[in-house]
Amino acid sequence: MDPSFMYYLIAAVLVVVGIAGVLLPALPGLPLVFAGLLLAAWADDFQRVGWLPLLLIGLLTTLSFLIDFLASVYGAQRLGASAHALWGAAIGTVAGLFFLPLGLFLGPFVGAWLGEYWHSRGVGKATRVGLGTWLGILLGTASKLALGFCMLGLFAFAWFF
Repeated sequence: MDPSFMYYLIAAVLVVVGIAGVLLPALPGLPLVFAGLLLAAWADDFQRVGWLPLLLIGLLTTLSFLIDFLASVYGAQRLGASAHALWGAAIGTVAGLFFLPLGLFLGPFVGAWLGEYWHSRGVGKATRVGLGTWLGILLGTASKLALGFCMLGLFAFAWFF
């Protein structure tokens, strides 16, 4: 068996797991996509995909970290979320993994709501913070998914053209 076939197979697995990782917060999504694309370029000895497309893909990966930060923290803090709400959203996200698929959507909201309610004892504020946190995470996930497909598109363009 050709060793480069194994590299491409591992690269494809990394990309698929990375795209899943965008949706499942326990996995480092776009860094895995980047690793897979880098491995595929390396397997080809960088003949089809050179340093410039890989640099751009790396920048998109770095941008995903900024999106993660802004989506989850900034959105919640803008609504006046407490640290309890932020911790609750993080715990709710992880706990939601055990109740797929519904837990993936409800976990961050319930966690942020419980954290904010514990802090402020206000149902209205807890609900606003929970919804804001959930919306921030949802928009962040959609943005990271779009970045992932941009990375794949950039790689495919460099590979074929």
